Amino acid sequence: MPRLPAPLTLPDPDPGRGSAAARDRRTRGKDPGPAPAGPAGPRPLRTGGSPLRRGESATAWAFIAPAVLIILGLSIVPVGWSFLLSFQADDLVTPSRWVGLDNYRALRMDPHFAQAVKNTLLYTALYVPLSIGLGLLLALVLNRRIRFVGLYRTLIFVPFVISATAQGVLFSFILDPEFGVANSVLHTLGVSPQGFLSDPGQALLVLVAISLWSGTGFCVVVYLAALQDVEPSLIEAARLDGAGRWHLLRHVKLPALTPVSAFLLVWQTINALQVFDLVYVTTKGGPLGSTTVIVYFIWEQAFKNFTAGYGAAAAYVLAVALGVVTVGLRLVRRRSVRPVSVEGAAR
Repeated sequence: MPRLPAPLTLPDPDPGRGSAAARDRRTRGKDPGPAPAGPAGPRPLRTGGSPLRRGESATAWAFIAPAVLIILGLSIVPVGWSFLLSFQADDLVTPSRWVGLDNYRALRMDPHFAQAVKNTLLYTALYVPLSIGLGLLLALVLNRRIRFVGLYRTLIFVPFVISATAQGVLFSFILDPEFGVANSVLHTLGVSPQGFLSDPGQALLVLVAISLWSGTGFCVVVYLAALQDVEPSLIEAARLDGAGRWHLLRHVKLPALTPVSAFLLVWQTINALQVFDLVYVTTKGGPLGSTTVIVYFIWEQAFKNFTAGYGAAAAYVLAVALGVVTVGLRLVRRRSVRPVSVEGAAR
């Protein structure tokens, strides 16, 4: 078969015409001239100092000014004023007198303040672990598919919504030593009447029980939300590997609940250290100072004994204690968080 002749190609007189290097050599040293006129793009707006900008800023400040005034008036200014007040002798009537650290030295030697600290720590040590433990137990029970589970969850959470003042009034009637329902029930069961809130040996324990009745519901709701957020694949994998109910709880669910438990530990501890409403409504710090907690001691010194500087010093001791507790619990949380191990659940 005869070969076809190759197509005729003419040599390019300027082989580098289309290359970038050639174009660069041709334009080097030459003035490119003015850029071609094109469609004008949008010019940047000059907002600084314009009347429109100033009007928008004024409108924004008009909207946020009430919130800023509330924050300054109810938070920042009182904190600074009370800090200065803690170094003064002030009865809220006559001019104050600077005393330096005398208020803090007096707190260290005050037996009533020591008793208030002791009562607060005992209340916290009882309330915090019991509320978290009961909340976890009830959450594990209510996380199962049982009949009327929605009703049970609602009934457990309702006491948390009731204010501490209403709880105090309610239980003051129920636990009244003479006319209360509690002693009537105990009499029917053949048990001798109890003093409850009027007994120095029982009053603080009764306050813990009332707080558990109302505060456990919050822990239940938080734990329920966390349990429903646990990956079903982890639970199913652990079950396929032969993990029982106890191992599943210990090695899968509890590690997944560690951040929530740390949050509840901090939250419940802060609430316990700041308890006041329930004590004020039920016992007024009595009987014999057995239920006087730190916040009630602060209120008593500032607004009952009219030693505002002394009460402010006690308030800042409590604030420092809260800060130390919060930082310590956060450090414990960082060290205690560990990944969930399905292999460990199977063992």
